[in-house]
Amino acid sequence: MSRASKETARHGEEPDAEKRQRGIQSVEVGGRLLHTLAAARGPLALSDLAASAELAPGQAHTYLVSLTRLGLIKRDELSGRYEPGPLSLRLGLLHLEHQPAFRAAVPRVAALAEAVGFSVAICIAGPQGPTIVRYQHAGFPLHVNLHVGTVMSLPATSTGRVFCAWLAPQQWQTMWARQAGSPDDVLATPAQRQAFDATLAEIRARGLERSIDAPSPAVSSMSAPVLDANGQLCLALTVIGSTGSIDVKWNGPIARALRETTQTISAELVATP
Repeated sequence: MSRASKETARHGEEPDAEKRQRGIQSVEVGGRLLHTLAAARGPLALSDLAASAELAPGQAHTYLVSLTRLGLIKRDELSGRYEPGPLSLRLGLLHLEHQPAFRAAVPRVAALAEAVGFSVAICIAGPQGPTIVRYQHAGFPLHVNLHVGTVMSLPATSTGRVFCAWLAPQQWQTMWARQAGSPDDVLATPAQRQAFDATLAEIRARGLERSIDAPSPAVSSMSAPVLDANGQLCLALTVIGSTGSIDVKWNGPIARALRETTQTISAELVATP
């Protein structure tokens, strides 16, 4: 037996088996806490985090102290609950910057917001639903709390309905289940589901959707999808403004500018090898 084979056998491995790289167990345990937070709908208490990560509360607290110091997790001083920290957000955005659709959308969203005079959000599919990953401010401030990380309601927002129209049913229904408990549950009966399916078909035919005074009073929006070469949804752009100021007619200037922008981004994705 060769020296390399003897060394492999000494470690209890087969000579031809792929060697497993050695890692640091404590880092992997901390990763379990991060995975738990990533899958949660909101901030979690120490006891919930520990239970999901299969750790004793005291042990979990030790890891959370270090993760908080690194900025991967932050703790609300009032509630004592934990949520993803600023470093986690920056890492997520860094990952996004390498996605072709996001890269193509960013400069065009800035141009769109300047052209129409209203704020524009870029949303992608997150575990809980459509999530704002970039918010280009324009015009007057809105009386609604929208920011990077905001999850949009599937039934109540134009963005949410666009995602329902172009995502596979199983995917958006999983998101819907995670948003369950909302009074906006329009799928309670077969008749309501049939009506909602008809609404989604209309959205696909138009290529965009709108919300008027919903989900926030005095705020309206228009949303349209960015599709890849296979017709799959990559992200959605949503123009948001004060009701009465923003024109949400199907063939109005906002609708035309939004359609043109999303179609330009989609065409770039199709042309990119």
